[in-house]
Amino acid sequence: MICDPEGEYFPLVQALGGQVVRLATNSRDFLNPMDIQLSHKGDKEALKLKSDFLITLCDHIAGGKEGLENDEKGIIDECIRHIYDHYFQNPKPENMPILGDLYEALLRYDPKNIEKELAREAKAKAVRIANSLVLYVNGSQNYFNNRTNVDSHNRVLCFDIRDLGKQLKELGMLIVQDAVWNRVSRNRERKVATRYYCDEFHLLLKEKQTAVYSVEIWKRFRKWGGIPTGLTQNVKDLLSSREVENIFENSDMIIMLNQAAGDRQILAKQLNISPHQLSYVTHSGEGEGLLFFGNVILPFVDRFPTDLELYRIMTTKLGEVSEGAQK
Repeated sequence: MICDPEGEYFPLVQALGGQVVRLATNSRDFLNPMDIQLSHKGDKEALKLKSDFLITLCDHIAGGKEGLENDEKGIIDECIRHIYDHYFQNPKPENMPILGDLYEALLRYDPKNIEKELAREAKAKAVRIANSLVLYVNGSQNYFNNRTNVDSHNRVLCFDIRDLGKQLKELGMLIVQDAVWNRVSRNRERKVATRYYCDEFHLLLKEKQTAVYSVEIWKRFRKWGGIPTGLTQNVKDLLSSREVENIFENSDMIIMLNQAAGDRQILAKQLNISPHQLSYVTHSGEGEGLLFFGNVILPFVDRFPTDLELYRIMTTKLGEVSEGAQK
């Protein structure tokens, strides 16, 4: 499974007989952020995992710089616990909740067994969070307020989010990540591993909410037979995240190509690279760099032949892409 923020993987996916799912406001392919994968441990376990994701989603939308307060997260969690009841009783696709159901639950929120003043404050907070969701439920960005209609058992699935726009792109990456988690859960029951490639991975580490959730998913994928791979050219953005150390610690392999001076120093500190080893990513050519695998650090040179069909469908160089399209 691939998250493709720049629409660069089409030729490769098509050559492999895979499916491209286009996520955009004018697309007819829909991915529901409320989708839940019933767990072999039961509904409660599935609901707990789903609640983690939806709280992160709301935090990204309504949290602001400081993020949601703990009691606000508790309000969202309490609402989530009720909106899946109908689906659990009769788990058909048409009974799956959508984002609008969470919005309505927040508006109806009525805390019990607490003082009137505290109840009014809690209800006001629920309404504030609901109002933050209006744009994504009833407004111009309501693309993700639909039930999933992508039902592919293809072994190669690419989510193209290039045309989501700035307002929805990070949200889209988060929702794709959750959809991949659902697939990892299903595949685990079948004892099948799931490879996940997330390009422009630094975008998920820019905000605290999405970064913390991404690290948690990174750890969880590995335990459930998922093999996550993050790719980025914006190393400085990646390294500025407080969570990047957790990502490195939970990655079996790191491939590093030519790096800018500032990035090299930070990476040298993070990964304990010697000055000699650092020379392999200093003014290095195409296909040259360092490979980290466990405790081993190896320099490599990969002179990939440019006259192969595989090269033609994988290259992202503008001139070569245009030439390949004409052929």
